[in-house]
Amino acid sequence: MKLSLLTPEHWTDYELLDSGDGRKLERFGRVVAARPEPQALWRPSLPEAEWEARAGALFRRNRGSEERGEWELRRGTPQQWFVDYRNPAGLALRMRLGLTSFKHVGLFPEQAANWDYIYDTALRLRRRGGVERPAVLNLFAYTGGASLAACAAGAEVTHVDSVRQTVTWSRENMEASGLDGIRWVVEDAMKFVRREVRRGRRYNGIILDPPSYGRGAEGEKWILEEQIGEMLSLCGELLADTGCFVVLNLYSMGLSALLARTLVEGAFPQSAARGVEMEQGELYVADAAAKRLPLGVFLRFRTV
Repeated sequence: MKLSLLTPEHWTDYELLDSGDGRKLERFGRVVAARPEPQALWRPSLPEAEWEARAGALFRRNRGSEERGEWELRRGTPQQWFVDYRNPAGLALRMRLGLTSFKHVGLFPEQAANWDYIYDTALRLRRRGGVERPAVLNLFAYTGGASLAACAAGAEVTHVDSVRQTVTWSRENMEASGLDGIRWVVEDAMKFVRREVRRGRRYNGIILDPPSYGRGAEGEKWILEEQIGEMLSLCGELLADTGCFVVLNLYSMGLSALLARTLVEGAFPQSAARGVEMEQGELYVADAAAKRLPLGVFLRFRTV
């Protein structure tokens, strides 16, 4: 099994300036932010004084909390702003960013490598696979980068997330990108998938980006290690037999690409079809000193 190291290649509005001591210093458009990053176990390349001088937004954890905190803003740093993403194949997205109490900004930059793949695969389905409008399901869809990439390629997209405010944010990103027609669903992902199986629905593409832990729209509990097997098995029933693709991301520390492959091969018989293209490995972003920051495991396959 060959493992790939995958990084986005076409960002101009994003840059990892430095990383280390459990933090990362990033540029999103015109805003530079410093925030926690547990995978950055090495020493930073830049001195602390330079981090302090460059950062317009610094995330400070609340005492006793691993996740929640507050942003300290320098004068002139906005709470919200936009960034653009474009690739040579014609994908052009515009997304609103904002500073949240969970250290996130509304964008996972490493996922741009998957946006390129989703855009290309949806176009392949239309041009080579004879699928006029590929049906794509995006689960745990957050602010919708993957949904936008599929929509931009002409897919019929169903976007599922349990947080209404996040779905509203995704809609804003769709409108800012000049797109339309995404189906928005505010619901627990497992509940939605079970219902779709009962309805006999089929999708040409399924994208899964599950958190380690989460709550559904009505308080449903999601624990990745306990429920990912069932989730993938249900998705296996939803995926079309031919002309299909899957993208799976796993962020939990300790989960491997081998684990992802074993899960996917057991849930999706389509992954064993002749001529299938499968790739698995790690997503990363390199900082200015060429230190590679790992940002999750991925597995993806397509039959076109």
